[in-house]
Amino acid sequence: MMARAAGLRWRSTHPIHPPVRQGSSIAQRVQRRYARAALHVELRVRRLARRLRRRLAWGRTYRLTSYLRSALWTVPLVAIGLVLLLVPPLRWLDDWLHWDWSALAPAGAEALFQTVITLTLSFLVFTFGSLLVAIQVASGQLTPRIIATILLRNDVVRYSVGLFVFTLVFAVMALNRHDATVSQLVAFLTAILGIACIADFLFLIDYAARLLRPVSVVAHVGNAAVDVIDGMYPEPTNEDGADTAPAASFAPARVVTHAGAAGIVLAVDLASLVTLAQRHAGLVEFLPRIGDFLAEDTPLFALHGPAAASEDRLLRQTVAVGVERTLEQDPMFALRILVDIALKALSPAINDPTTAVLALDQVHRVMRLLGRRDLRRDVIRDATGTPRVVFRAPDWEDYVTVACREIRACGGNSLQVVRRMRAMLIDLHASVPLLRRALIARELQLLDATVDAAMPLPDDRRLAHRADVQGLGGAPPPGTASRP
Repeated sequence: MMARAAGLRWRSTHPIHPPVRQGSSIAQRVQRRYARAALHVELRVRRLARRLRRRLAWGRTYRLTSYLRSALWTVPLVAIGLVLLLVPPLRWLDDWLHWDWSALAPAGAEALFQTVITLTLSFLVFTFGSLLVAIQVASGQLTPRIIATILLRNDVVRYSVGLFVFTLVFAVMALNRHDATVSQLVAFLTAILGIACIADFLFLIDYAARLLRPVSVVAHVGNAAVDVIDGMYPEPTNEDGADTAPAASFAPARVVTHAGAAGIVLAVDLASLVTLAQRHAGLVEFLPRIGDFLAEDTPLFALHGPAAASEDRLLRQTVAVGVERTLEQDPMFALRILVDIALKALSPAINDPTTAVLALDQVHRVMRLLGRRDLRRDVIRDATGTPRVVFRAPDWEDYVTVACREIRACGGNSLQVVRRMRAMLIDLHASVPLLRRALIARELQLLDATVDAAMPLPDDRRLAHRADVQGLGGAPPPGTASRP
């Protein structure tokens, strides 16, 4: 009795629930409790979103997507996931349909599965072995820079490997679940996939042989260059060829340096930079160019006016830095690849001036397009017309120098190269606006001097001073035979 009384006294002095406040109902207390829990969850979600934004900055996202586009393993990995998702519904559908018009005996189905597995394994081994050989040959004969831009990013190769992996895993799963009762729908799809793999493999052999020809490689690079130029320089130039006036550089209020691993500038998120500059009502100047190498503590941004209050982390997130240049925002890199192919062909070890002429065909195509575009995008303005970002790009002189000087220096003693280059320069002089013709005329003078110095025989010099769009064996197109 005394213990029970003591227990009652303890409960009366230590209640299980808190005392009810005056004027407070149970519903109000529950509502306040849920409100506090919702606020706690909202704060945690915001904190998680902030961390994700820091992790998934634009520069990192750009590098990730660029890597995934050139990675060969992504499509086969997705194919494996599709098989795992597709096989169970197919078995259920087969049991529901009772499909037996193409009935296979258990022994025949097992032989079918094993044959498809053997075929796909052989195709995979041959494809990867051929790809490694192709990479070595192409990088040695043309340029190593086509590996990431052409071979690894080729969708035909990637999806062919994905089909082989999909069929292999599908047949293995079908054989693993094979018993006395044959899943007729699964067996039928396995046969169809096996036939598709055979057809795709035969097509892949022919496609790879055509892809690695020099004319196909330079055409692919030329097409990529045209796409990049259309995206980077959408505006046509003035009738006289004057570009937008370059921005004047003045003393910045603060300089932001590069932090992190050293690398090459791949791309810049210009829209985010304009937004940051507009938020602080200032001007942000991006100091390097696309394709420049950044070492540790290299100056990256010059902040002018109120933009000096911008956060360094947000500025650095707008720049993608990697180990190798890409084509997405770098038209000069596409031109650099074409010139490298021509230089490799003109080297004494290879001595293939015809391949150099093929590369000059695409250089000519790219330069004609560049000559008619406004190449300067130094000042980027917001919707009100206020300058917000200074972003320097190569000008006409930079492109002409890269397109002509090295090829002329290495191929000055080749009749094919000098005649094809002369045809290119004469056509550019006639097609580009007025103010851009002086540089072309200067390159023609340098080409004449190179030919006179490299070819001592008068007949060779006379032949070299004639333009020929084929190098040797063709005739100049109408309107390009005369010197400007």
